[in-house]
Amino acid sequence: MIDFSSELTYKTSRSSGAGGQNVNKVETSVTVMWNVMESIYFSEGHKGLIVSKLANRINSEGILQLTVSEFRTQLRNKKLATEKMVDLVNSALVVQKPRKATRPSKSKIQKRLDNKKKLSEKKENRRFRM
Repeated sequence: MIDFSSELTYKTSRSSGAGGQNVNKVETSVTVMWNVMESIYFSEGHKGLIVSKLANRINSEGILQLTVSEFRTQLRNKKLATEKMVDLVNSALVVQKPRKATRPSKSKIQKRLDNKKKLSEKKENRRFRM
């Protein structure tokens, strides 16, 4: 888990939604930005992995953006935005293990076929015969 919070830049804005006068005059919404390709904390391989996994969140300039406006204070939103960004990047660096293909056992296949046959016979017996 790498702490790259020194590379993050912050921008504040007014939150949207309900809140009355407080929302109209206080900039509590925080947008955190991070330029992935200019990071000194990650290798080129890690940067490529981050870019590929978070491609839908990275803009054309290579900047990963995240906006938080959950709390009424700018400080709490800034802390939460930083935590979310670090968690997002660290989760993108986790490499999933490849799935190991498995086959059902012969007894399981036979059991499934027997159940199908029983159900078919049950439905056949429901039919009206003249």
